[in-house]
Amino acid sequence: KNKLFPASCARAVMLLLLCGGPFGLLRAQSVSNVGTTAASFLKIGVGARALAMGEAYTTLAEDASGVFWNPGGAANLEKTQAQYFHQSYLADIAYDFGAVSLPLSGFGTVSAFLGNMNFGEIERTSVQYQDGTGEKASANSFVCGLSYARALTDRFSIGGNIKYVHEGIWHSSADGYAFDIGLLYKTFFKNIRIGMSISNFGSRMKMEGRDMQVQHDIDATVAGNNPNINAHLDTDEFPMPILFRVGLSANVAKDILEISGTDWIIAVDAVHPSDNNEFINAGTELALFNRLIALRGGFRQYLLADREGGPTFGAGVQLESGGNQLGVDFAAISYGRFGYKNVLTLIVSF
Repeated sequence: KNKLFPASCARAVMLLLLCGGPFGLLRAQSVSNVGTTAASFLKIGVGARALAMGEAYTTLAEDASGVFWNPGGAANLEKTQAQYFHQSYLADIAYDFGAVSLPLSGFGTVSAFLGNMNFGEIERTSVQYQDGTGEKASANSFVCGLSYARALTDRFSIGGNIKYVHEGIWHSSADGYAFDIGLLYKTFFKNIRIGMSISNFGSRMKMEGRDMQVQHDIDATVAGNNPNINAHLDTDEFPMPILFRVGLSANVAKDILEISGTDWIIAVDAVHPSDNNEFINAGTELALFNRLIALRGGFRQYLLADREGGPTFGAGVQLESGGNQLGVDFAAISYGRFGYKNVLTLIVSF
């Protein structure tokens, strides 16, 4: 493999930056656009390791969860890996995410992923039946897709996702398609990593369904009108929440202090969402005994006004037997006034 950073790689990096990096090269944003996008669940981070490190994971996503953070990172996987992530989100909402990554020699890494958010059931009420109509309304959101990543050199990799996004409530739903792209580069200086990604660039979403069919009186002031004329509610279209990320990380113990069997990673990400102002994520990880045990900490949404993010903590254990690996990661995440939420990830590599 080439050891020099090729011109094609440099062009790819510049293209990603010019398309709108987290620093707002093309789209400086001075006001918040909160509430202006659909499918906001696409911004919920996955993987307990990433969340414990304050979501500063753009340069470290060399696992199956990389399909969310940076699809270019999965190109460096050496074994087939499956991950399952569960989070009891706010207001008794459950979010589950699973991904499988398969490295193919000489071709790259192919991944498949599925995420589902379940809001549970809500009792329907009306003006006439304020204590409930006896009916239950449910809502859910999910995303599924395929990913491909390839290492162009021993230090540069690129990857992309294509995904289908669905949101539904009662008898109405909205559907859309989106793309992600990510780059990962390991520099020659102390193996410092640079990573960049663009997520959720795709179609606009619009709620449609039989709930949009209503009965309406065109002019209630005119006697004799029919109040049961069929009509249709026309809903607006909304874009998906585009996320631009760029990150830096270094393994201080391994590449700077040259301590064998120990990893001490420091990572920082700058994030520019299309529906909010820019912010910084930062995190660190100390892994001992060849990654048998790992301790993690971080901080989310630094510099973001009115943030609900904050400190994050976590730990992980990785066991190996016969070339196969089993890992369990745990994280506790601050949601500001909503308190801490716990997440768990199960990882199998074979």
